[in-house]
Amino acid sequence: MSYLHASEIPDELRARAARVRLVAFDVDGTLSDGRLWYGDKMEIKSFHVLDGLGMKLLRDYDIEVALITARESPVVQARARELGLRHLYQGSRDKVDALEHLTRSLQISDEQVAYMGDDLPDLPILQRVGLSAAPANAHPWIRERVYWCSSARGGEGAARELCDIVLAAQGHAKTILHRFLPGGGE
Repeated sequence: MSYLHASEIPDELRARAARVRLVAFDVDGTLSDGRLWYGDKMEIKSFHVLDGLGMKLLRDYDIEVALITARESPVVQARARELGLRHLYQGSRDKVDALEHLTRSLQISDEQVAYMGDDLPDLPILQRVGLSAAPANAHPWIRERVYWCSSARGGEGAARELCDIVLAAQGHAKTILHRFLPGGGE
């Protein structure tokens, strides 16, 4: 269930989301459905447009967005470029190193970070950040160790749910609605 208004978000989740200055995402299994498609000399991934707009909206409200992935893929680089993301860490075997680099360079604390991941390589970051999240289809060991799970599966709008929560908790939902629909759809 995606939350649109801050009043619909449970108090503790709203408090954590209100502090967020950086939202970081794993890629495979979080922004994509986790399947790896290979053709002759090519890799194919599918990304959901809902997630992309959510990340753009975060950036519109000065919330940094990062992708941190253990794999290296020209497809991911193209998607990050298309979304205007400044922070892309590919080939990150130790994702905590990427997080530490980000928090230092942005001068923020781990408590000001939301991270969404789906499997064991994400666990060290998920245990550090202020708002840990997982898609609905994340590995069970991850789902039971994060603060919040989306209702959507990875690659099917899970990242957008997290984006919406952060934006609503920080008071931006009404402005966003007014921007896209005169009268805000209320």
